[in-house]
Amino acid sequence: MLQASPGFSLSTRPAALARWLYWVAALIVAMVVVGGITRLTESGLSITQWKPISGVVPPLTPAQWHAEFANYQRIPEYQQLNRGMTLDGFKAIFFWEYLHRLLGRVIGLAFALPLLWFAAKRQIPRGYGWRLSALLALGGLQGAIGWWMVASGLSVRTDVSHLRLATHLGTALFILGGIIWTARDLSALATNPLARPAALRTGAALVIATLALQIILGALTAGLDAGYAFSSWPLMGDAWFPANVPMLTPAWTNAIDNPVLVQFLHRWIAFVTAGALVWLAYQTRKMRADRIAAVVALLVVVQIGLGIATLLSGVEIVVAVAHQANAALLLIATVVAAHTVSRRRA
Repeated sequence: MLQASPGFSLSTRPAALARWLYWVAALIVAMVVVGGITRLTESGLSITQWKPISGVVPPLTPAQWHAEFANYQRIPEYQQLNRGMTLDGFKAIFFWEYLHRLLGRVIGLAFALPLLWFAAKRQIPRGYGWRLSALLALGGLQGAIGWWMVASGLSVRTDVSHLRLATHLGTALFILGGIIWTARDLSALATNPLARPAALRTGAALVIATLALQIILGALTAGLDAGYAFSSWPLMGDAWFPANVPMLTPAWTNAIDNPVLVQFLHRWIAFVTAGALVWLAYQTRKMRADRIAAVVALLVVVQIGLGIATLLSGVEIVVAVAHQANAALLLIATVVAAHTVSRRRA
């Protein structure tokens, strides 16, 4: 006799949980977009203190604004790059960093409070409580990583560490992927009480790993300002790889610290990633999930187009932000496709 999945009971609400997680995912995409604007406008070091609670209230009086500006004037970015900036100029960059941090707090509350409510009402299916708690813990860690990133630019450097920036973005997108995967599992459970959590297939995992590598290379490109190195495509200047590029020692560090090589890798691993994603879309289509396959394929084309446009425009902010936003959407579509392939083959 068929029995319901161990996670299913009449008191649980998997569909409601899935809808909540999708809303949280939308907030994370917005956070990624604002984070991209913050980076491109060089606003990330405008708030020099970490105040998780009191920091939710921005400066409201002239005295508070002058105090905040005085803090900024003490760091190398102001002293070496922005000396002479006016208070109005400071307010402009402060806005984006403040909005970025405020969104982080909103996401934390949007995840924690409903989770506590669902738990108190005993509406979380068995086996999902630990997963949701782990995602919440990762969200808290992400806040700490964000401050760790900012702190790297407050004393010696005039910008944040590109490695810490990549860690910050990578963690955000890992959380986003985990939320989407969990939401898909819950949606399946809501539709079919016999459904069990999907087990990620090897091929799908390799596709996600390839996409993750490309996104990390994109973060390194942004952190090193490597996108400004060559604004031509497909050649870098007048060659596929420019001559006489100074190389670092040891050699492996060039892949993460050399702006020219990082841009080169980001350019061409993009097509390896595209091939992997097209393969995943094909596998998804074989599962008769044509719409999901089409979305993955479309977003791949858009992402490559936006990447090329970002280079040719000299990293124009609107284009570059669209490139980063589409990367988040492509990750979501990829996770959905990987889940579809994994669940239907299970």
